[in-house]
Amino acid sequence: MAVPLDPDLPTNWGRWGAGDELGTLNLITDDVREKAAAEVRTGRWASLAQPVTPNPMVMSPFAPTTVEVSPVQQIMAHTGVGVAADLMLVSNHHAKSTHLDALSHWSLEGEVYPGRPRDQAVTPGGVTHGSTTAFAAGIVTRGILLDLADDGPLPAGYAVTSHDFEQAEQRQGVHVESGDALVVRLGWTSTPIPGTSSPGISIDAVRWMHLRGIAIIASDRGDAYPPLDPGGPSPLHGVGLGRMAMPLIDAAELDDLAALCALLGRYSFMLTIAPPRVHGLTGVPVNPIALF
Repeated sequence: MAVPLDPDLPTNWGRWGAGDELGTLNLITDDVREKAAAEVRTGRWASLAQPVTPNPMVMSPFAPTTVEVSPVQQIMAHTGVGVAADLMLVSNHHAKSTHLDALSHWSLEGEVYPGRPRDQAVTPGGVTHGSTTAFAAGIVTRGILLDLADDGPLPAGYAVTSHDFEQAEQRQGVHVESGDALVVRLGWTSTPIPGTSSPGISIDAVRWMHLRGIAIIASDRGDAYPPLDPGGPSPLHGVGLGRMAMPLIDAAELDDLAALCALLGRYSFMLTIAPPRVHGLTGVPVNPIALF
């Protein structure tokens, strides 16, 4: 049974019209992109994606929702003399693959943002509303890393709050603004550790994102496992994605970015997100690039 919607939680349903499919990406204006381009001064760069090693499909069964196997299953093929090719079977929402969640990935009381019936938006033939089609042109904006793990990984079960974000802003000399991509490092892997409660983003922190006008978020560990509040909606997926229509970059790898930010003494950069132009999906693997 669906969890009833809390009217006090932040929402963007209706903010950009009944047909909107961009959600908070509407906050990335030309001025925001111009500000992002001004961040590029050194040419240094870092990827925010996990490396993926495919499994040969002929050697292992495909189990898309488990973390024991690769998110990519590969079949090798030979198409002619001296020509090799391959086919891939990809799980788009796998904990070992950095991926971009589309708005259709999460529904509330049977509806997909901004109020489309789920059975009409997500069909056996593909997604008709709130899909990866909205990302087809790519995303360019300013990124801000708030490194909450600069002194080591956050404790097990820790709930990240708005206070943590504001302390990190002061420590790093940055200020998150409307249209920015928020990158949050907790210092944990994206895959659950058996028997251990992971830290996660709290509802309070998500409210802060709404007030600041965050356009998109990337994190190494987003929603806690097990949930911080088992009886309520998950903060990032249920509220951030489902209610605020804020796309999520799930399962990011942020150690390289954090090291480069510390080396340069800079925590703001231009972030480019260029997923494959595959329409009609609930999510897609992505390799975000931070350029300084």
